[in-house]
Amino acid sequence: MYKVVLGSMLALAALTANAKIDSGNDGAPKKLNLGGASFEEQRVAILYDLDGGKVYSEITPEERSKVKEALARISGALQSSSGVQGMTDEAKARVFNDQELINSILTRAGEDSRLVCTREKVVGSHRPTTQCLTVAERRRIRENDQRNLQQKNRIILRGNN
Repeated sequence: MYKVVLGSMLALAALTANAKIDSGNDGAPKKLNLGGASFEEQRVAILYDLDGGKVYSEITPEERSKVKEALARISGALQSSSGVQGMTDEAKARVFNDQELINSILTRAGEDSRLVCTREKVVGSHRPTTQCLTVAERRRIRENDQRNLQQKNRIILRGNN
C-alpha cells in the first residue's frame, strides 16, 4: 500500500512539474536575443506586448519610449550594415548596450507586472475572497502603508512633547 501511494505521489509531482514548466512560457516577458529568431520577429513581438498592456502593464511611459528608441536604433544598425557580421566593433558595442538596456527594462517590468492572487477572509465574514494584484501594486500599497504609519507616529510623538 505504501509503495502504491508513494508511486502515485511521485507521478503526480512529475506531472505538476511539467505543467509549471509549460505554463510559464505563456505570459512570460520576452528578452531580446540577436542570436535566436530574426530580430524583426522579436521586435514585432516586443512592440505588440508593450502596446497590449498585459505583459508589461507596470512599465512607465518613459521606459516604454526608451525600449522603442533602442529597438529602432538596433533595427537601423542591422539594416545599414549587412547584419551583425558587417558591423564595426563600435557599432556592435552600441547594439549590445541597447540590447542590455531593453532586456533590463523588460525583465524588471515583466516581474513587476506578474499577477499574484491570494485568498483572504474579510473581518466579520467566514467567506474568503480572492484578491489579485500585481507585484508592483502590492509594493506600492506596502510602501504607502509604511509611509502613513510613520507619518502618524510622528504626529503622535509631537503631541506628547
